[in-house]
Amino acid sequence: MELRDIEIFLTLAEELHFGRTADRLHVSQARVSQAIALQERRLGGLLFDRSNRRQIRLTPLGRQLRNDLRPVHDGLRAGLERARMAARGVTSVLRVGLLPFNIAELHVYWRAFRELHPQWELQLRRAPYVDPFASLRDGVVDVLVVWLPVEEPDLTVGPPLFTDARLLAVSAEDRLATRSSVALETLADRRHATAPLMPDYWEDVYLPFQSPRGRPIERSRTITNSDDLIHLVGTGEIVHSFPAHVTRYWAMTHVRWLPIRDLPPLTYALVWHTESETAAVRAFAELVKELGPLDFAHL
Repeated sequence: MELRDIEIFLTLAEELHFGRTADRLHVSQARVSQAIALQERRLGGLLFDRSNRRQIRLTPLGRQLRNDLRPVHDGLRAGLERARMAARGVTSVLRVGLLPFNIAELHVYWRAFRELHPQWELQLRRAPYVDPFASLRDGVVDVLVVWLPVEEPDLTVGPPLFTDARLLAVSAEDRLATRSSVALETLADRRHATAPLMPDYWEDVYLPFQSPRGRPIERSRTITNSDDLIHLVGTGEIVHSFPAHVTRYWAMTHVRWLPIRDLPPLTYALVWHTESETAAVRAFAELVKELGPLDFAHL
């Protein structure tokens, strides 16, 4: 199999949809179909069950081929990437995952690291909402930028990058939308969202489970991404608290942003897996410590 045909097969095995596979690989659906049909003829068996027009499925042969090819393909891609970096004088990669939105506003850290350490390629990634610390433990990213406190025994908390005020996002049609601010107690009367596999103590800092008077602040919806979250706010199904910097990235006429008077600001800091600490991680943490946290009030 040619490399491109392997990529087509593995992507289709993941998406289980010809259209999404074509879009993801920037090829036509006909190209995807032809590649799969050719491999099925060569192997003498079907790789996908197409009996359901809405959702295809891997056959036992397809699952076996996927399991055999995935590590080979990943190893080949990793080898090519290492060669590409070596040709540019880059010896390794530092992957930074971010839960805040403000990648651009943190450019002072990114620029300084790239200037001081050209031997390490800096890659910035949005961190997942679901079980965010797993990305550190699984080696998907090397460092996370997340709100504090982080009280995980296997993780190291590094220097802070910024502190941000808290806002409540509500639909423009909500009766709260005309207010200039809200109290935390008000949130007990409303529906909120949560993400799966968040440590309770960590989620409680972001949005308490109880109001100051002890009333529950209930999570009625489970979300896995920011697009769904702000959509539910805009439709009025939920309200949600956010750090203030998101307003510079989400300019929406159907959403109002209200300061939460008695909810303390969030501090975001570097966090990494202690046993996986590298020279690049240490250098980045030292740089952030030297530069100090940003003052968002003057940005």
